[in-house]
Amino acid sequence: MAGAIASRMSFSSLKRKQPKTFTVRIVTMDAEMEFNCEMKWKGKDLFDLVCRTLGLRETWFFGLQYTIKDTVAWLKMDKKVLDHDVSKEEPVTFHFLAKFYPENAEEELVQEITQHLFFLQVKKQILDEKIYCPPEASVLLASYAVQAKYGDYDPSVHKRGFLAQEELLPKRVINLYQMTPEMWEERITAWYAEHRGRARDEAEMEYLKIAQDLEMYGVNYFAIRNKKGTELLLGVDALGLHIYDPENRLTPKISFPWNEIRNISYSDKEFTIKPLDKKIDVFKFNSSKLRVNKLILQLCIGNHDLFMRRRKADSLEVQQMKAQAREEKARKQMKEEATMANEALMRSEETADLLAEKAQITEEEAKLLAQKAAEAEQEMQRIKATAIRTEEEKRLMEQKVLEAEVLALKMAEESERRAKEADQLKQDLQEAREAERRAKQKLLEITTKPTYPPMNSIPAPLPPDISSFNLIADSLSFDFKDTDMKRLSMEIEKEKVEYMEKSKHLQEQLNELKTEIEALKLKERETALDILHNENSDRGGTSSKHNTIKKPQAQGRRPICI
Repeated sequence: MAGAIASRMSFSSLKRKQPKTFTVRIVTMDAEMEFNCEMKWKGKDLFDLVCRTLGLRETWFFGLQYTIKDTVAWLKMDKKVLDHDVSKEEPVTFHFLAKFYPENAEEELVQEITQHLFFLQVKKQILDEKIYCPPEASVLLASYAVQAKYGDYDPSVHKRGFLAQEELLPKRVINLYQMTPEMWEERITAWYAEHRGRARDEAEMEYLKIAQDLEMYGVNYFAIRNKKGTELLLGVDALGLHIYDPENRLTPKISFPWNEIRNISYSDKEFTIKPLDKKIDVFKFNSSKLRVNKLILQLCIGNHDLFMRRRKADSLEVQQMKAQAREEKARKQMKEEATMANEALMRSEETADLLAEKAQITEEEAKLLAQKAAEAEQEMQRIKATAIRTEEEKRLMEQKVLEAEVLALKMAEESERRAKEADQLKQDLQEAREAERRAKQKLLEITTKPTYPPMNSIPAPLPPDISSFNLIADSLSFDFKDTDMKRLSMEIEKEKVEYMEKSKHLQEQLNELKTEIEALKLKERETALDILHNENSDRGGTSSKHNTIKKPQAQGRRPICI
């Protein structure tokens, strides 16, 4: 009896000790996950759990997003999850999304999972027209998306109409031209066929390399008013802060690169940008909500942090991740080479067997022909030796001798030809055997390559957050510091020149398609952004993030006019 009571008490005690939990749903670009979280969990606990589940180490690009009264917000790392202004109805839903964008996807995005999540997010933004993409670039991007999904083009598999159910182009682009779905598919497929040999991750990276040049890529826009009350847009991205006309999100009126900003601060709804050059006046603006100012500053600090980090030596953690990525790529390449070498070996063996069989048959045919030629020669000699009694017999005999001589000559020529063919086949067989030997040696080399030792994993840093800064009376100030801004500016200019050189060939390809489909365009359906993009292209040849930035000029403390 006492034992039963003790058992019940122990069970009750255990039951009381179990922490209370709530359910969270995490929505990524291609999946949904649910977790049971403890009531005491902070944003960091949930964020780390999601990253571990995804196998993601480049955590600094991402965050958990939610919406408050039509305003985007991000989960703070040092604040309890349920202390955020989120719906308490379970499951509590957050979207796992990229919060900060790389300047150069190929150099910065190391893990395949990071590249894939960025690819899916940017692709959706382009199709949803949150990022403006010109028609010709849309077709090229679509071809890489098809390569990523379907692999190499195979005309026997990818027949006419195989893209009919795919969403590959923005609706704006489709409506702009007098082109049927079949005509669009034909142009997408033409480029798709050129991407043969690219694996999924390579095709997705090519997509990002093109998309990152689009003017609206990675820009967060906010409605603001300047001191005169003029409505403007503030854009925050990886390169700096940009001020836009509300009707033109492509070309900023003025830009403040991160390396040329000394201080950013806000008090209540007023935001202040202080340039590094003290001859340039400060820029002040007002946003609609205090919550928006907090988000703007959060994005400023995070983007500035990544901007400076890119221009310094990689941290030990990033170096290790890059080394692991190289090793993984080498292992994949080694596996592909082994498969190819094995296939080459099999082909060599089959070729050698066929050549050996053919050489044997040809040699036997040559011997048989030689034997027939000898028999024809004997028949000719026998006929000559036969007595000829009459003129008629003589004439017939001469004809038979002539025929026998012609036959013997043909037999000799055919025998010689077959003998040469047999010799050539023997030589081909020898080369095939040599190819087989080389294939076996290649396969042996690949399969005996040393493997790399595993790297020690290091916990990834948290995404940039403003939690380490003090917020007093709804105001906050943040200073941007760098030891050598002049050197940094020179490096940035060098990067810009190199970038423009790389994009020249791509632009030629895009212009070719643009010319091809121009005659089918319905001018009356052009949107305001289409017209602006064309004007930018006509003025500068190409329109991209790098050549649409306009910096403020020093004007002796005169206010910036926008």
